This record gives sequence, structure tokens and C-alpha cells, in this order.
Amino acid sequence: MRRVWWKSAKELASNMTQDFEGRVALVTGASRGIGYQLAKQLAARGAHVIAIARTVGGLEDLDDEIQSAGGQATLVPVDLTDHDALDRLGAAIYERWKKLDVFIGNAGMLGILSPLGHISPKDFEKVMSVNVTANWRLIRSLDPLLRQSDAGRALFLTSVQASTCPAFWGLQSISKAGVEAMARTWASESLKTSMKINLADPGPVRTGLRAKAMPGEPPENLPHPRDIAPELVELVKTDVYETGKLYDRVSREWVSF
Repeated sequence: MRRVWWKSAKELASNMTQDFEGRVALVTGASRGIGYQLAKQLAARGAHVIAIARTVGGLEDLDDEIQSAGGQATLVPVDLTDHDALDRLGAAIYERWKKLDVFIGNAGMLGILSPLGHISPKDFEKVMSVNVTANWRLIRSLDPLLRQSDAGRALFLTSVQASTCPAFWGLQSISKAGVEAMARTWASESLKTSMKINLADPGPVRTGLRAKAMPGEPPENLPHPRDIAPELVELVKTDVYETGKLYDRVSREWVSF
């Protein structure tokens, strides 16, 4: 089942208000690319953003931009493979805000493009740790906080490789398929709550991960993260009632599994 859901970037910009005023939103991978722009967009629309990333310099640049635009952010420089730190994160958020309204699991790594049999255990475990295990640890840490919100929203970024499984893309395919199954399971377990948990495939975007995967691709042919962020932020608003679904940004459709 598919349902078209789309607004143009111009419409989104013209209609942008402080529709996240009073909301607390956590974004992983916020020091660059899509995560950076999602964090900026949420802050511009009134949310207090908890920005998580490993790169301190990128987080500081984000904070400068958010503050200069009148927004607020809390920086959390942490490596997502530090799973114990992710467990402590929930307690710290509860102590300060008592709740969490938005969780965007954006961070991810590509790993190497290689035949499955040539992937080293170290590379396999690293990608699974960042793409799958970290999101699971965050779910454990943040689920009670999202339940305290009047309209908790979670969104995980995925990619088409999760279903197409192309040759040599095994690390991406396997890890993103795991993220999709995890998000859908969490959504099924949350049907009796006000929480809505979904996935989004942003499609080809001008990011460092995309450049690494497609080094010969002209970046000017791809949308910039700032151009797609407003559309993705719409997916975590309080008036979104879909859950356990995938939003395909290229076709601009909600897809049921």
C-alpha cells in the first residue's frame, strides 16, 4: 500500500513556523551532512536539539549556526561505538528534561564495498556496531523518554540497498535491513502508545558517504542535504500518524511493508 505525501521545498519553507517549540529533539550524526541540516532545521523551528556526533569541530560549527539563528542546542560528542555512554544518555536527558519528543537515528557508516567473503571480521563488526547495535542501545535508552512525550516520534534513515542487496554492498544491505527490521518491530511494540516510529530513504544525496561509494559521480547532480532536510523533518511532526512505514523521498510516498 502506498500513499503519496509531498510538499515542495518552497511550500515547506514558506509554511515553516515554530512548530517544534518546546520540543526536545535528538539527532545522531549531527556534525555533517544530512544530520547537520536536520539539526539546524529542527532548531530553526523551535526545538532544543541534542546533537550527537564523534567530530567535535563539526558539532561546534553546528552550535554556532544554531545560536546565531536564535536556536538552542546541547552538544554530545560521543562515539556511537561507546555503547555504555549511550546507556547513560537517557538518564542525563531525563534529569534535565524528563522526556524526549523526537529521536532521529541518522548516523551510519558505509564500510567497504567488497565481496562478502573478503570482508574482515573487524570491518563487519564496526559497521554493525555503528549502524545496528548503536541504534538498538539508543532505543533501550530513549524509549522510556519518548513514552513521556505527548507525541514521541522516531525516524531512522535507511537506504535502497536494504531491499535490493546489490553485489559488493553487503555491509550496507545487511546493516540497513537490520535497522529496518528493528524500527518496524519497535513500532509494532508501541501501537498502544502515542509514539510513531518510521523509516526514511533519502535517496541519493550530496554527502561524504555518497562520494565514497560513488567517487565518479558529479556531486552537482545530487540534492544538497539542506534541500532535503525540511522534507524529512516533516516526518517527525506531531501530526504524522503513520507508524512502522518507510518514506521514500525520491517517489515521495509512504510505503507499507
